[in-house]
Amino acid sequence: MKHGKKYVEALKSYDKLAQYDKEEAIALVKKISTAKFDETIEAHIRTGCDGRHADQQIRGAVVLPHGTGKQVRVLVFAKAAKADEAQAAGAEFVGAEELVSKIQGGWLDFDVVVATPDMMGVVGRLGRVLGPKGLMPNPKAGTVTMDVTKAVNDIKAGKIEYRLDKTNIIHVPIGKASFTEEQLADNFQTLMDAIIKAKPAAVKGQFLKSVTIAPTMGPGVKVNPMKLS
Repeated sequence: MKHGKKYVEALKSYDKLAQYDKEEAIALVKKISTAKFDETIEAHIRTGCDGRHADQQIRGAVVLPHGTGKQVRVLVFAKAAKADEAQAAGAEFVGAEELVSKIQGGWLDFDVVVATPDMMGVVGRLGRVLGPKGLMPNPKAGTVTMDVTKAVNDIKAGKIEYRLDKTNIIHVPIGKASFTEEQLADNFQTLMDAIIKAKPAAVKGQFLKSVTIAPTMGPGVKVNPMKLS
């Protein structure tokens, strides 16, 4: 894969094979975030899980103390009083059956979907559309709930979902390049604490195989996983 001049220059500024302490890694990532826009900083965590086994799955959600730096558009499937509650909480889109055909027609101008349990029969019809995009509401992530006010408030405050992908890696945003090093460190540690706590009992041996922090357009910096658990 061919990389641009800035990417290549960034690689020269640190040892890409070394494993850094959390604070040092974050300082380096901020330094190499040189794009003309406010890059998202992501954590990529490779685990010792085998996602093919149900008892080694990881999925959950955590509220980052300093948010993600992104304006999140929330869609809520709810009716009657719960729909009013969702609108009062600040959800951008609220509805029921009428949203199904709209989404099936290709409308996807939202970032997170929340649903009350009684609406999951309706939302289930969108499984093929929302599932592959990671937008399907899920009780473990707190997006299937009767407490829509808390769900919307948490999401707006910086709640993110983490889950294993097919290669047993978790990819999660932890903030923006414009955040201070302290804000990024707080967000990163909050995420790591949640993931370590979510370690499946069935996983034997080293749980955190590798942890990398990277900006949208730049290379990744390795964090020493032994100093995180």
